Amino acid sequence: MADIIVTNSENKIEDNIVCYASTMITTNGIWQGDNPLDYSLPLFILQLTLVVITTRLLVYVLKPIRQPRVIAEILGGVILGPSVLGRSSKFANTVFPQRSVIVLETMANIGLLYFLFLIGVEMDIAVIRRNGKQAFSIAAAGMILPFLIGSSFSFLLHDESQHTKEGTFILFLGLALSVTAFPVLARILAELKLVNTEIGRIAMSASLINDMLAWILLGFAIAFSENKNMTLASLWVILSSTAFICVCFFIVRPLIARRIRQIPEGESISEFNICLILTGVMIAGFITDVIGTHSVFGAFVFGLIIPNGPLGLTLVERLEDFVSGLLLPLFFAISGLKTDISAIDGAATWGILCVVIILACAGKVIGVVLVTLYYKMPFYEGLSLGLLMNAKGLIEMIVLNVGKDQKVLDEKSFAIMVMVAIGMTAIITPAVTIVYKPSRNFVSYKRRTVQKTKLDKEFRVLVSIHTPRNVPTIINLLEASYPTKKSPICIYVLHLVELTGRASAMLNVHNMRKSGRPAMNRTQAQSDHIINAFENFEKNVGCVYVQPLTAISPYSTMHEDICVLAEEKRVALIIIPFHKQQTVDGGMEATYPAFRTINQNVLANAPCSVGILVDRGLSGSTRSTVSHHVAVLFFGGPDDREALAYAWRISKHPNINLIVMRFLPGETAIEATRSNSTNNRNDHNHSILTVVIEADREKQLDEEYVKEFRARTTNKDRILYTERVVKHGEETVAAIRSIDNSHDLFIVGIGQGTVSPLTAGLTDWSECPELGAIGDFLASSDFAMSASVLVVQQYVGVVTGDPLATPDSPNQHYEHFNIDQINRRSQITRV
Repeated sequence: MADIIVTNSENKIEDNIVCYASTMITTNGIWQGDNPLDYSLPLFILQLTLVVITTRLLVYVLKPIRQPRVIAEILGGVILGPSVLGRSSKFANTVFPQRSVIVLETMANIGLLYFLFLIGVEMDIAVIRRNGKQAFSIAAAGMILPFLIGSSFSFLLHDESQHTKEGTFILFLGLALSVTAFPVLARILAELKLVNTEIGRIAMSASLINDMLAWILLGFAIAFSENKNMTLASLWVILSSTAFICVCFFIVRPLIARRIRQIPEGESISEFNICLILTGVMIAGFITDVIGTHSVFGAFVFGLIIPNGPLGLTLVERLEDFVSGLLLPLFFAISGLKTDISAIDGAATWGILCVVIILACAGKVIGVVLVTLYYKMPFYEGLSLGLLMNAKGLIEMIVLNVGKDQKVLDEKSFAIMVMVAIGMTAIITPAVTIVYKPSRNFVSYKRRTVQKTKLDKEFRVLVSIHTPRNVPTIINLLEASYPTKKSPICIYVLHLVELTGRASAMLNVHNMRKSGRPAMNRTQAQSDHIINAFENFEKNVGCVYVQPLTAISPYSTMHEDICVLAEEKRVALIIIPFHKQQTVDGGMEATYPAFRTINQNVLANAPCSVGILVDRGLSGSTRSTVSHHVAVLFFGGPDDREALAYAWRISKHPNINLIVMRFLPGETAIEATRSNSTNNRNDHNHSILTVVIEADREKQLDEEYVKEFRARTTNKDRILYTERVVKHGEETVAAIRSIDNSHDLFIVGIGQGTVSPLTAGLTDWSECPELGAIGDFLASSDFAMSASVLVVQQYVGVVTGDPLATPDSPNQHYEHFNIDQINRRSQITRV
């Protein structure tokens, strides 16, 4: 579009003639003979669709080698750009013509604007003060050496380029090599299951500080790049940027806070206030662009001044999926579209590229290792930390794009630096996997089961929770376990969160529960609810120690977090919620199928006993009123002995009534078992003999344990032991249904691997065989009682020769709980 000004002989403006370009916004349709790709809107829609599809396909392809999403997004742009598909002039001129670049870059920068705003909303500045000198030293050391290396190589690249601003070129190159992308690093840590480790905590803190320093240096780089003389004008840019920050923090922030305080408590944020904030983002971006700093800097600062509370939560929930899922990939794709790998010509240039990648990585690693050795960290941890700090992403791409737009970087330098970013980020996961071998030589421990844990010793439990819905029942179950000074209960609360593509939400992993900030998204809100509930439980009930943690993983590997933490913390029991929830009409419906897979994997890989809790509610108990009636169904075998052991612990509570119903086979069932054994003995003589010996041994263990239980609980009126003789599964079900409806908790063993005539026929219509025949029946909708069920599997692989196997072992004191010692020893982050 162009304006033609027509003047008369007296040089007075008479009229404006507006000429529109032939390419309009929308098409009249193919039936009118129009080509949709000649019009900007359908062309943009096609481009955006191609970018999203290409990047998502690459995410899927690179997933097996655990590459972060930013690699797929940049590579997607490279594939669509002049390096691959764009080499065809027909494809380039049809799908990505030169006239469409302005629309693409405008939309990408709008997405970038709001993404940086969201990063600012969720970022906690207090982390710089809170993590002390160690994280700051690592961040600084991880920037200085790569910056010096980048500066050294800038002279070589500068000689081969047509640059006029050597100092600015050095600044851009050094900054691009020295930054660390916090969101990318956070996701890598989650995929490597290092979020809850000491190395993960330090890496996230140092990278966040690195981001802060990078933004300051980026402001200087932009100020110098946009001013030719780099003297007075640059000074004015820096001063005006400082003034903008001061106005935002000391004037705009209080105004927003006062506006939010005027909203009545309990009411949601109005559309007007949301629109006001979103408009403020654009105004902030406009101002910083006008004064000579990039617009994203203004959006980021504006995000930092948003007050804590429901406003941030509302903004994140409304914007994040659209911005990070649709518009942000466009920015990375455009960076790839600008990259022409053919500009890296000649073996010498490719050699320089490889050397830059190696030396830049080595610079960060050496700088970080030196600091970690000063703080007396193990060498392999410092090496892994240095590798992790090489994560590249958003900030580096902003630096490179600004440098290219300001003619500081030419085609070759830009292409080399993009490839450096891809290379440095791509090698992190494989390298850390090889280098970081966390010591799994945990001190062997005997008490991997409830039965092996003495009633006068500490009892350790790992509780895995998906949603706050299961929290009340689990807390009441743990309170019923009767913690005392002689037998305190140490509870590790693990909130399980699915690892998704949300980059900015990963900031909450680092910020949660560290500065009292209210929740910024639904995940953090749920974690806060869970943690608050257990911390209140810890305060109100004596001899209970709670350590909350968050595990962020894909559902397919989430069981690994549970099992590794259980091994590391030497717990005796893992409690996980059943994948079904009770409905209003009393039925059971699956909340999410993936939860069932997690439970099955935990049962198969757990290093200790496991209890699956079918939650139908469990009223709160106190030490002054009777509130729980517990029933144990005992059929025999290690799982049932474990169920009885946990019930025995519960029976110590002075206000718990316990009934133990032991099922014994009648003569008909015994004869049927003997007949089956006789028929098969000729074909499988050795195996049948083994089974018979094993069965006899299990029966002996059952008798001894039941005898001990009865001997120690004989004089307690609250504990009732009864035996029922049944012939088959139908009589077993009838006996269970005859139990008093007042019971609100059933405890039963899974009974996996045992074949009993007492449960014959029950497995024919089993919905969840992982619970065993009886557990599946109690968890089904056919079970009329509205009682919760704890289905227990005993860990049977206790290692022999355990140094803790005897009470007088010199390592016995290691089992006693001391929260300070555990935090120092295990280096788990308390969130």
